[in-house]
Amino acid sequence: MTATFLDGARRAAGQLRHPTGALMALTAIAVAIILVFAFTDLPGKWEYALGLRSRTIAGMVIAAAAIGAATVLFQTITANRILTPGIMGFDALFLAIQTLVAFAVGPALLVSAPPLASWMVELVLMAGSIVLLYWWLFQKRRLDLHVIVLAGLVLGVTFRAVTAFLQRLLDPDTFAILQNLTFASFTSVDRELLLPTGVLVAVALASLWPLRRELDVMSLGESTAISLGVDHRRVVMHVIVAIAAMVAASTALVGPVTFFGLIVANLAYGAVGHRHLRSIPASIAIGVIALVGGQLVLDRLLGFGTELPIVIEFVGGIFFIVLVLTGKAR
Repeated sequence: MTATFLDGARRAAGQLRHPTGALMALTAIAVAIILVFAFTDLPGKWEYALGLRSRTIAGMVIAAAAIGAATVLFQTITANRILTPGIMGFDALFLAIQTLVAFAVGPALLVSAPPLASWMVELVLMAGSIVLLYWWLFQKRRLDLHVIVLAGLVLGVTFRAVTAFLQRLLDPDTFAILQNLTFASFTSVDRELLLPTGVLVAVALASLWPLRRELDVMSLGESTAISLGVDHRRVVMHVIVAIAAMVAASTALVGPVTFFGLIVANLAYGAVGHRHLRSIPASIAIGVIALVGGQLVLDRLLGFGTELPIVIEFVGGIFFIVLVLTGKAR
């Protein structure tokens, strides 16, 4: 019996080491954590509590799908494991939009505006400006992709500087309202925004399905991909549009999260490798585990001792330093 048990354990370990087995295990863990989060410790008025938990879970799953997939794709086209879509300036632009509105017309418009209208305006401004910038520099001016990434980094720094300057001019009450609106939150997602955000992320991911093999080839490097017949600029522009849509929608839904994509993407590479048919679903599953599992620990064990985005940023910052020091940026 002992020998049979050991043989079964070895087979199970071998399946987990296999990319497909690892992906299935991650998916099963994600589903199990969702069920635990949704159905444990329900109060007497369980319908209301379950509704709130379902909204939180839906927001976390959408954010995990958008940020995880977008980071994997962005690291593919830039051939760098420490770059994230945040370098394109999404979080800085989001903060700048909110700050400019609060500075120009006051916080009343930010608070009283219909959630769907506010989401659509932020989506169009963030995704539209990034796509237009990359189209002009990458397709029109034919500049190198890394030069364009550097341009996005410079613009992000500029947006942050302008935002910081304007925030210093706000009165304390307006600043407090602005801080509350721009801080990432996974537990106060507006239910009205879940469907349009989920549909947009699903459409963006579905549009990449025909490019899955070309994306795998692009992981080998730009020159190798071009020599193997990949239309590099067309694929990169398609990927940038998809990334812009997903990250803008997610940022407008839950707020900016800088290091979350960095963590889940690199963990996905370690679990299933770099093939996009597995790495993208794995990054989504790991993202769901991190968000739902992290919120479960904060809610049930720590009693809301801190906010989940703070923990993510802290762990992500350490993870970033480790990647740099160990030379695993590429």
